Amino acid sequence: MSDSKVLVVYFSRTGTTRLLAQAIAKMLSADLEEICDFSNRKGVPGYLRSLVDIIRKRPVGIVPAGRDVAAYNLVVIGTPVWASSVSAPVRSYLIENRAKLPKVAFFCSFGGRGADKAMTEMRELAGKPAVAECKVTAAEARRGADAALAVFARVLNGHISRFKTLEWMC
Repeated sequence: MSDSKVLVVYFSRTGTTRLLAQAIAKMLSADLEEICDFSNRKGVPGYLRSLVDIIRKRPVGIVPAGRDVAAYNLVVIGTPVWASSVSAPVRSYLIENRAKLPKVAFFCSFGGRGADKAMTEMRELAGKPAVAECKVTAAEARRGADAALAVFARVLNGHISRFKTLEWMC
């Protein structure tokens, strides 16, 4: 685990959210973990399965997390936006870890709209507000989204500095 006690967790069906998660983890010197589910989400059948999961707002079976969120000061959670909703695997992760989550931050990748609704849903599922949120279109993510991610990382680093100060004072 890194000294900053930050974990970046994400789900990515197409790889877009993965690119953002890797960049954020690097900027924060954070641990990185991918949320994996048991469904095949590749291609058109996978897209349709994902859409049904979102319409029904049902959690899905996910592979047990390898890292305990309770060991971190901050967990940064990323999701693609599916039909203006948080992805089903991230929904399951938030439900499973809700009671143990420390401070949280959220990021998402989206095609055109629905990011605000997905962020609201993530706050509700986590049961707490986020210290920061970042919404990046898929087109921006493919170009690197450097400006948006730099601002997000700067805000998060401010929170991380406060965690370290509090630890030193205790």
